[in-house]
Amino acid sequence: MQDCCGALRVKLVMCVCALVFVQGCDTPTKNITSFAQSHELVSSQVRTGTFDLLVVDNRQPLRRDGVLHIYLEGDGSPWKYRVFVMPDPTPRNPLMLRLMSRDRTSAVYLGRPCYNGTFNDSGCDSSLWTSGRYSNEVVQSMASGIKALIKRKDAREVRLMGHSGGGALAMLLAAEIPQVSRVVTLAGNLDTDAWTDHHGYTPLFSSNNPSNVEALRPSVWQWHLIGLRDGVIPSQLIKPFILSQKNATGIEFPRFTHGCCWGRIWPNVLRALAADEPTTLRGVRFKSRVEPP
Repeated sequence: MQDCCGALRVKLVMCVCALVFVQGCDTPTKNITSFAQSHELVSSQVRTGTFDLLVVDNRQPLRRDGVLHIYLEGDGSPWKYRVFVMPDPTPRNPLMLRLMSRDRTSAVYLGRPCYNGTFNDSGCDSSLWTSGRYSNEVVQSMASGIKALIKRKDAREVRLMGHSGGGALAMLLAAEIPQVSRVVTLAGNLDTDAWTDHHGYTPLFSSNNPSNVEALRPSVWQWHLIGLRDGVIPSQLIKPFILSQKNATGIEFPRFTHGCCWGRIWPNVLRALAADEPTTLRGVRFKSRVEPP
């Protein structure tokens, strides 16, 4: 009898947890919307063929140089306990949205296909946030979104900023958008094969790996910011990639982890970016071995 009661209690707890989980699926999207409203940011969407991508605009006017900053978020929550595919991968802790809200240059936060409450839309399936999170389909959709934003804003130059998986996408998108002049990654997933091997994850067999595609054109300046306490994407996984690029600088921060403490230095990063001078950042710098022509 006690065994039966115990089994019933376990089933009841599982049912309650499942109910809470389902009801909370849209919570990350609501958090993003609430953050945007509280910081006087403007939310909209851009249509890219099959998908609607979230756009959050900081409403800053475009400068005379026509520079637009575009912020790309990390992968969010594709999996739960490395076993269950999440029904909504939207980030629970949108770091890049917070950083974008502090930018005084014209800037937008661009979402991914099937993120931010659109996971039930036509064309969406879980492969687009698991094995195919950096697939051609995702990259081309986001490239279309960026081209639409360039036209909407009348921008002449684009600088891409990406955290974690957003860093991988920034590199892949820079190759697709001729207006991209700068790429800044924070704890960027720049070699996805090395990352899956390191952690024993299933390979991202439907995705592009930035480390396996042609190096970016030398006119694109790359700054790759690395936390030396990052256990998610350790420095040794991405250093070979940075050293192989034509115009790249790696900057290591000894006490930073994957998620901490990028907000502390972000105003300095933006000032350094405006001056095109990474040496003002207080980190350990190294440059790519391949000199631009």
